[in-house]
Amino acid sequence: MNEAERREYLQAMGIHYWIPRSALDADAATSGGAEQEAVPPAAPPVPVAAPKPDMTVARQRPAPDEPPPWLDEVPPPSNEYLPTLDHAEHIGELGTTGLLDDGVSQLDWPALTARVAQCQACELHKTRTQTVFGVGRQNADLMIIGEAPGADEDRKGEPFVGRAGQLLNAMLKAIGLQREQVYIANILKCRPPGNRDPRAEEALKCAPYLQRQVALLKPRAILAVGAVAARNLLQSDDAVGRLRGGQHEYNGIPVVVTYHPAYLLRSPEQKAKAWQDLQKAARLIQ
Repeated sequence: MNEAERREYLQAMGIHYWIPRSALDADAATSGGAEQEAVPPAAPPVPVAAPKPDMTVARQRPAPDEPPPWLDEVPPPSNEYLPTLDHAEHIGELGTTGLLDDGVSQLDWPALTARVAQCQACELHKTRTQTVFGVGRQNADLMIIGEAPGADEDRKGEPFVGRAGQLLNAMLKAIGLQREQVYIANILKCRPPGNRDPRAEEALKCAPYLQRQVALLKPRAILAVGAVAARNLLQSDDAVGRLRGGQHEYNGIPVVVTYHPAYLLRSPEQKAKAWQDLQKAARLIQ
């Protein structure tokens, strides 16, 4: 069967077939320009689905409720402090501001630093290596308040320098902040012996120092990490789990309550909640 007969046979059966352009040109040449045989158009190509993206590739930024991987960087530290300050027990000692002021509210940064370094208001001065005043930018938008110095802080005179401090640095980095861009302080300026829980009277004696730090700093937001900080700032006996997520203020400044880094290292299942708290604090200072 020659090519012309094969085409006629296929056409009679209703079968579409494809003829190369070179073959059509050859037929036209041999027929002297005669009218070409009509050829049904080729069927449109079937679209091919694009390959699915590799979902195993890590995202550059975490989803809103997904914390970054900063909880695996530091081993678990010791237990978190869990005391609370009850002003009602010391109502006879309080001045007109509600604190044992004794002129602290008039001090500038250098004078306040010197006053804290020489403080003997409670028994903690007998066992400390040095006071832990605070560290960071004195015009920072975000102030972080913890509970009390530990052994590492007592040696170095700087808050949050131990294992929990390493984690705090990673937490700040996750919201785009360096440690040097915030101000960090504690409820207590001296380490309780053996890292025991701070006592209410100790926190009361230190309260004017912290209040003056806040007044000088004028932060746009305060991040209270842990039960001690949250309960003393907000004068509440509620647990951190109940306080976080609420609307709080300290002297007119918004307070975001979150878990202490030491607690997060022991309870990583709470890290998603802590990430939400960090994002809330970040929005307050934008």
